[in-house]
Amino acid sequence: MSGQSTLVEPVDVVVIGAGVVGLAVARSLALAGREVWVLEAANAIGTGVSARNSEVIHAGLYYATGSMKARMCVQGRTQLYAYCAERGIAHRRCGKLIVGHSPQQIDLLRATLVKAQANGVNDLQWLSRAQAQALEPALECQAALLSPSTGIVDSHALMLSLQADIENAGGQVVLNAAVTSIALSHETGARHEVMTIDGTRLAARTVVNAAGLSAPHLARQCGGLADQHVPTPFYAKGSYFSLSGPAPFRHLVYPVPEAAGLGVHLTLDLGGQAKFGPDVEWVSGPDDLGVDPARAQRFYAAVRQYWPGLPDGALQPAYAGIRPKISGPGQTAADFCVQGPQDHGIHGLVNLFGIESPGLTSALALGDWVARFGA
Repeated sequence: MSGQSTLVEPVDVVVIGAGVVGLAVARSLALAGREVWVLEAANAIGTGVSARNSEVIHAGLYYATGSMKARMCVQGRTQLYAYCAERGIAHRRCGKLIVGHSPQQIDLLRATLVKAQANGVNDLQWLSRAQAQALEPALECQAALLSPSTGIVDSHALMLSLQADIENAGGQVVLNAAVTSIALSHETGARHEVMTIDGTRLAARTVVNAAGLSAPHLARQCGGLADQHVPTPFYAKGSYFSLSGPAPFRHLVYPVPEAAGLGVHLTLDLGGQAKFGPDVEWVSGPDDLGVDPARAQRFYAAVRQYWPGLPDGALQPAYAGIRPKISGPGQTAADFCVQGPQDHGIHGLVNLFGIESPGLTSALALGDWVARFGA
């Protein structure tokens, strides 16, 4: 970056944000022959939402039929498994069990099965209590759904591979390059001016706002974008606790989904270490990333519904993440919002809002969608 405020450097595409979705969008655009610069505020790629999640490859069970979340998750999951296999990125299709304990939860499991089938997920298996315990003897439930297509992935290795693809295609990822403002042009074919914190000015034909938690704030820095096109951000914090000692599970274990999340679930990393979370705690901003050890008591109660044998003292505070939501407490969960010229009328501007879970799973599909239709 030049640091000279008098210099305006022309570029084809500026993607703001080097999380997994921003990198995937930039990769798709670069592979389509576009000249792409990725601007990242932090000193490394993937340090925000992409670094503070469960690293789960979702099958696409939970999302409203026909929604972008459902479509991008199912398509992206297939792409992600193929990409990881081709590039040697560590991953495992370990499967997961969604468990129910009461008649009401069994009804919700049946509804999840119906929704999954409507979304094109046709490999779910209904398990009785005995069948579930045959797979996982330490598990307690009355019934379960087995999702064989759910897995886990090394998300950082994935992002490094996406960065390499961008750079091999002639693009570049620029770190420590926080964007402070964007001056939008309303003329078709004209360039938008992107200003960074060091005074560099880039004149871009296309700007993609993939800034995650900061995306609504950044959109408000776009001179010329009407306020009605910028959703109100909400911040749903999720804390994780790690398990000290080995876990007696080979599959991921999820409770029936909650309103604002998927419940305190058990996930495994590629080394077999177990962690639990995330829970849901609505907070006022995106910077509250501490884990309150006192929340462990709620975790013990939640986990012991499906693992009664969880020992006292086995949970240790691990980390927390913030979901970049555009729907608040008590509201219906919002779909992914990929907002292009057809929405706001500004040629060459794409905003990605509310890209929470299953954003990791959907990243490659979202990248292709933006490259094909949005940018």
